[in-house]
Amino acid sequence: MTGARDDELLTGEAVALDVRPASFLLRSASGAIDLAVYVGALFAGVYLYSIFAASGTAFDPALAQALFIMLIVVCLVVAPITVEVASRGRSLGKLAIGARIVRDDGGAITLRHSIIRGLVGFLEIYTTFGVIAFVTSMLNGRSKRLGDLLAGSYSQHERVPRPLPFTTQVPPELTMWALTADVAKLPDRLSRRIVQFLTQASRMTPATRERLAFELAGETAPYVSPLPDVHPHAFLLGVAAIRRDREYTALMLEKRRLDQVEPILHGLPNGFPDR
Repeated sequence: MTGARDDELLTGEAVALDVRPASFLLRSASGAIDLAVYVGALFAGVYLYSIFAASGTAFDPALAQALFIMLIVVCLVVAPITVEVASRGRSLGKLAIGARIVRDDGGAITLRHSIIRGLVGFLEIYTTFGVIAFVTSMLNGRSKRLGDLLAGSYSQHERVPRPLPFTTQVPPELTMWALTADVAKLPDRLSRRIVQFLTQASRMTPATRERLAFELAGETAPYVSPLPDVHPHAFLLGVAAIRRDREYTALMLEKRRLDQVEPILHGLPNGFPDR
């Protein structure tokens, strides 16, 4: 068995779930929004503090320094941790890009994860002007920053694009082949890639369309017998149409069986009256 890829999550039953980590660019945009919010809150606090200090009220320098440090800690450490815990892994920036911080196993983060991310985030983002976070997330497959690596978390992209309608028929040159072809169930990931290719093929350049068609046909070939001697694009159209029709037929057969046993499942035994 091959290992799971970075964008796959294995459940306890060894089933691979298709999850999408937020990309480096999306994480950078999210971080920029959050940085603007928290730093803006800090500047607003400093401005109010300066107005109050300029009002003529006598201030102890030590107390003033303590209040300034507390303001920094509250705005740049406590506030991000509180927001992340209260929103279960969200923030204004993550809400804007449609992402959420989750554990490496896909579960919701806890207070411990948020504290680690918040404390390390202050060091890697604010004290180094984001250089450490920028380099770390750029080199990591899941765009993790240092705080994510230490906390065991990552940013999962939850905003799924609306699926495009997909309707196709078996190409005329494959009509006879489709009557006897043995097309096994394709892996879910491969099946989705084929549908995405077929729905977007008309908007691709000829070179890209040819390259992807040959690539997907090569991955699909082990699940098909016999292999027809046609262009890879037509081959993928035929395979997709056959699998769609056969899976639809299987679902309809299952529905008819369930409809036949439904009176038995919901009825009373031995004609017992329904009172």
